[in-house]
Amino acid sequence: MSDCSSSGSDEDLDLESELLDELGGTLSKWTNYIHGWQDRWIALKGNILSYYRSADEKEYGCRGSVCLSKAVITPHEFDECRFDISVNDSIWYLRAEHPLLRQQWIDTIELHKAESGYGSESSLRRHGSLLSLTSAASGLSTTSASSFKKGYSLREKLAEMETFRDILCRQVDTLQRYFDNCADADSKDELRRDKVSDDEENYPTLRPDYLNNNNSSKEKLFPVFSLKAPVGIDFKGEAITFKATTAGILSTLSHCIDILVKQEESWQRRVDKEIERRRRAEDTYKAALTELKKKPHYGGPDYEEGPNSLINEEEFFDAVEAALDKHDQIEVQAERSRAPRQISLSPETYSSIGTQKYLNKPRSHASSLSSSVDLISASDDVHRFSAQVEEMVHSHMTYSLQDVGGDANWQLVIEEGDMKVYRREVEENGIVLDPLKATHSVRGVTGHEVCHYFWDTAYRNDWETTIESFQVVETLSDKAVIIHQTHKRVWPASQRDVLYVSVICKILSTNENDPDTWLVCNFSVDHDSYPPSARCIRAKINVAMICQTLISPPEGDKDITRDNILCKITYVANVNPGGWAPASVLRAIAKREYPKFLKRFTTYVQEKTSGEAILF
Repeated sequence: MSDCSSSGSDEDLDLESELLDELGGTLSKWTNYIHGWQDRWIALKGNILSYYRSADEKEYGCRGSVCLSKAVITPHEFDECRFDISVNDSIWYLRAEHPLLRQQWIDTIELHKAESGYGSESSLRRHGSLLSLTSAASGLSTTSASSFKKGYSLREKLAEMETFRDILCRQVDTLQRYFDNCADADSKDELRRDKVSDDEENYPTLRPDYLNNNNSSKEKLFPVFSLKAPVGIDFKGEAITFKATTAGILSTLSHCIDILVKQEESWQRRVDKEIERRRRAEDTYKAALTELKKKPHYGGPDYEEGPNSLINEEEFFDAVEAALDKHDQIEVQAERSRAPRQISLSPETYSSIGTQKYLNKPRSHASSLSSSVDLISASDDVHRFSAQVEEMVHSHMTYSLQDVGGDANWQLVIEEGDMKVYRREVEENGIVLDPLKATHSVRGVTGHEVCHYFWDTAYRNDWETTIESFQVVETLSDKAVIIHQTHKRVWPASQRDVLYVSVICKILSTNENDPDTWLVCNFSVDHDSYPPSARCIRAKINVAMICQTLISPPEGDKDITRDNILCKITYVANVNPGGWAPASVLRAIAKREYPKFLKRFTTYVQEKTSGEAILF
C-alpha cells in the first residue's frame, strides 16, 4: 500500500511539474480587419494562455492573456486548422499550420484546463489529499471558503463534489478488494480444515507427527499451509479520509446552498426590477395611448385610410374628430382677430314671411350699380360644357327647390333657427353618396351677392377653410371656369382633390309674383392637364347654391336698405368622396361640417357687404 501510495505521489509530482513547465509555439492569431491573420508566439503555463508578438519579445511582457479555468475551446466547423478560445466576451481566433498541430494544441490546452482548473481531482492530490480533506472537515474548508469569497460559481462547486465522489469511489473499491481477499482466504482455510478432518477419519492408526517430535514445545495440530495473506490497509487513514471527504461534501453542499440563496435573492431583485419596469412601461403605454387619441399619430401606411387599414372605425372617427377640433380652434382664434360687426335689424321689419314681396326689378338707384358678374344667357355664353351646364341647371331648378319637409326619403338631421339640413342615405358599392340639402334665410344680403362671393375665386380663401390650394385651370367664359381644388388632409383620411366646372347664372322668373333666381353650379369634369394623381383621391361633386331675394317694401318713398332685404338660400350637395373612409364617419362628419360651413359663409357675406351698395 505504501509502495502504491509513493508511486501515485511520484506520478502526481511528475504531472504537476509538467504542467508548471511553460509550453509555447507559433500560431496565427486574427488581429483585425485591417491586418488580418498575424503570427504570434503562444505560451501556455499552468492554466494561463498568453501571447507575444514573437518569442524574442517575451522579456517585454505579453500582449494579452486568458485564464483557462472558464475558457471554452471550439474547433472551427469548416476550417480544419482553426480553433477559437472564448472567455466571457473575449474571443481569441487561432490557426495552426495543419489540422494535426491544431488537435495537439487543443488537447494540450484541454489538459491544462482540466488538471489546473479549480476543484479538479489532480489539484486536490497535489495539495495532499489527506491534508486538504482533513482541513475540509472543519466546517468550512480553506479551499472552499476562499473559492466562495472569490465568487466561484455553482459549476465549480459541482466539479469539486465530483472530485469528492471519485475519492469515495476509490475508497469503496479499495475496501471491497480487501474484503474480497479476506473472504477468499477464509474460504480456502475452511476447505483445508475439512480435508484434514477427512484424512484423520480414513487413517486412525497412524501416529500423529507431533508425537514423534522430540521438542518439548507444543506444536500445532494442523500443518501450516502457505496462504497468501490479504494486502494490508490503513483503516485509520482511510477512516480519516472518509470522514474528511464526507465533511467536504457537506461543506460544499452548504456553499452550494449559499450560492443558490444568493442567486435566488439576486434573481428576486431582478424579477422585482423587471416587474417595476414593466409596470412603468404599461403606465407609459397607457399614457401614450391616451395622448395618441388626443393627437393621433400612427406609423406606417397600415394606419391610414385604405383597403387594409388596421385602424378600426371608432379610432378612425376619434382621430378625424380630433383633427377637426384642432382646425376649429385655429379658426376661432382667426375669427377673434377680426373686428366683429353687428347688424342691427328691427324686429318689426319682418313680421311674417307673407308680408314680404319678391323683387323682380331693382329700383332706379340700384340699376346704376355696376355688377361684377354679368348675367348668363345661352346666346352669349357658349363653350364645350354648355350642354352639361344647361342640363345641371334645369335639374337643380326642377328638383332642388322642391319642399322635402314631407318626403319620407329625406331626414331632418339639423335644425338651428332658420337653417334646416336634410339628408337622404344612399350607398353605392359601400361608398356613401348621401345627397344633402340645406335651407337658410339670411338678412341684409341679396341672392346675387351670396352667389357672387360663392363663385368668385378672388374671395375663396377668405371663407373656405378646408382648402389647401386651388387653381383656375381654364376660363371657359366670363361666367364659367374650370377649377382644380386640393383640400387639407384630415388624418387618418387620405387627402382629396376635385376638378370641376363652376358656373354662375341668373334664372329669370316667368311669373311676375315669383322672384328671379341666382344660381352657382359646380360639377366634376375631366381635364387632360390635371389627371388623378396617387397623392390624392379624386372626389366627384355636384353642388348648387340657389338664392332668391325677398324685399319688405319700405315706408313711404324711402329707399330700400339692407334692413329690407332677406335672402332665401337652398344649398344642395351630391358628393362621392371615393376611397375607403367608413360610412358612419362620413355621415357624422357631413352632419357636423355642412351647417358650420353654411353659417360661416353667410356670416362672411354679411360682413363683406356691410356698408356697401346693394347688388341686386
